[in-house]
Amino acid sequence: MVLRLNPSSGIPLYLQLIEQVKHAIETGAIEAGDQLPSVRQMAEDLVINPNTVARAYRELEHERIIELRHGSGAFIRDSMIPRARLMQKAQKVVESALDRLETFELTEDEVRRLVENEPALRRAAKQQPRRKNA
Repeated sequence: MVLRLNPSSGIPLYLQLIEQVKHAIETGAIEAGDQLPSVRQMAEDLVINPNTVARAYRELEHERIIELRHGSGAFIRDSMIPRARLMQKAQKVVESALDRLETFELTEDEVRRLVENEPALRRAAKQQPRRKNA
């Protein structure tokens, strides 16, 4: 598993680490039961503070993505496999949708806005009270 963090991105390093671990699970680079490097080893590999790695690991544990076993390390939970498979299927749907959207010659920002706004629009539509027919 190769992780790369970008200190100049403006995104906190611990959040980048969390997203990279999630992405590695979703793509099958790491699987259920696999052990993550120790906090110290991960910090050395990424040249970051061990407290940053510890924070990311705690958040991943809170999200039930990893299991921290004191004295043994951090392991990917078995429950992540169905989620990873679901994400792989969803990725194919996204790729297909993007292929279709390319025919409209939208900019990357326009496509991003469409995708980011759609869930909020759907939630709002579901929350509107339904009118009774008179």
